[in-house]
Amino acid sequence: MKTIFITGASSGMGKAVATYAQKRGWQVAATMRSPQREKELAVLDNVKCFKLDVTKPESIKKAFDLAVKAFGKIDVVLNNAGYSLIGPFETTTVDDIKRQYDTNVFGLMNVVREILPHLRKNKGGTIINVASIGGRIGFPLYSLYNGSKFAVEGFSESLQHELRPLGIRVKIIEPGVIKTDFYGRSMAHTHKTGIADYDPYVQRTHQKMMAMGENGITPEKAAKKIYKAVKSKSWRMRYSIGADAKAILFIRRMFPFGFLRWILRCIT
Repeated sequence: MKTIFITGASSGMGKAVATYAQKRGWQVAATMRSPQREKELAVLDNVKCFKLDVTKPESIKKAFDLAVKAFGKIDVVLNNAGYSLIGPFETTTVDDIKRQYDTNVFGLMNVVREILPHLRKNKGGTIINVASIGGRIGFPLYSLYNGSKFAVEGFSESLQHELRPLGIRVKIIEPGVIKTDFYGRSMAHTHKTGIADYDPYVQRTHQKMMAMGENGITPEKAAKKIYKAVKSKSWRMRYSIGADAKAILFIRRMFPFGFLRWILRCIT
């Protein structure tokens, strides 16, 4: 029986993947910051919930050790934990920037560092890093989030060269708009700072971006796509999710960048 270790499994895509994999016979180590609050996953067979905060290396080690003790072996790690900080860059603080990168980049790297000795010992496994369409294309008001996801893309792309000779696969998930609490509690705002010069653009653009959040695919549909990457033995690295992500990447690949930039200005 295969085992998947998931970060950020308390809601959204992480929880959906945990449920989807469990129904298909996988053992699931579902990690989150407050496992005592999780009622649905905790009652499922072959699912165990562990406390993990990706910004605390000691928390990652403890959760991983407990998962290995419970299941014996980890076959797949899904780095799903993350959030977005939106607003004009000028309105962010040093602490804002640090928190964004500590969670989305350094936390993910810490999980990978912790899992690698286990995968090397077992001579194989899969690391799946959730990036974003925002890791390939920059969107207005998302400079810090986009920067963090660009970092995940570059890190993963380089890492797969190092790990392929060891039989370890690295895959990147690039979602478009997903109907999750990413547009609620997983999003932090920095635009209410009293810098009036930004207000007209922020108000107009933010409303449009939030409206797009209502038109995304469900976490359950996204989970099906992610599960294909989880189960696949191919060396394919990137998996885009959602018609919007596929369309934007197609335009980015086939047309001059100025054309895509014009489209983004029109829709935002």
